[in-house]
Amino acid sequence: MKPGEKLYLYPLWLRLWHGVNAVCIILLILTGISLHYSGRSFLLIDFKSAIAIHNLAGLLVSLNYLVFIAGNIVTGNGRHYRIKVQGLTNRISKQINYYLRGMFRNEDSPFPVTSKRKFNPLQKYAYILIMYVVVPLLIVSGIALLFPEIIIDKIFRVSGIMITAIVHGIMGFMVFVFLLVHLYVASLGKSPVRNYKSIITGWHY
Repeated sequence: MKPGEKLYLYPLWLRLWHGVNAVCIILLILTGISLHYSGRSFLLIDFKSAIAIHNLAGLLVSLNYLVFIAGNIVTGNGRHYRIKVQGLTNRISKQINYYLRGMFRNEDSPFPVTSKRKFNPLQKYAYILIMYVVVPLLIVSGIALLFPEIIIDKIFRVSGIMITAIVHGIMGFMVFVFLLVHLYVASLGKSPVRNYKSIITGWHY
């Protein structure tokens, strides 16, 4: 990408998906914390409201996930999530070194954004983990908790509902951590707000 050049990296469907997902994930985190601590004095949202909002936001995230999958299949966006094993360790090492030292020395990014490469190696595989492993497990476990009659009663003599709830909680926590890291990394552009503007306008520069 040349200085001053703009790339249209975020088409309208992806920006809308991202916006809906962001709002719903934040609602799920807030209501999830409220439900987790519902029996204690700490409470962000009252119990009944938290359940209703959590279920609705979860349904929207599930439907929105289908939009993400379909969009990646029918558009070119899916190529950004293809796994390339050869040279992976070296690429990740370069990016870690850049985050730890290079960017503080004003060095150029080893993997600048181009029309064919939207993510650096760490971003790419973090997104793959979240979007193709964590979120599906979060959705499936959430649906199971919404309809507990479909859950196996015992798994190795342990309550199936308990295991499902634990999986759901762990996946939710991983999404929460990813969100914090995502917000931080997004501020590491040429200015702290430039990447945030890009996801609104669609143009990266």
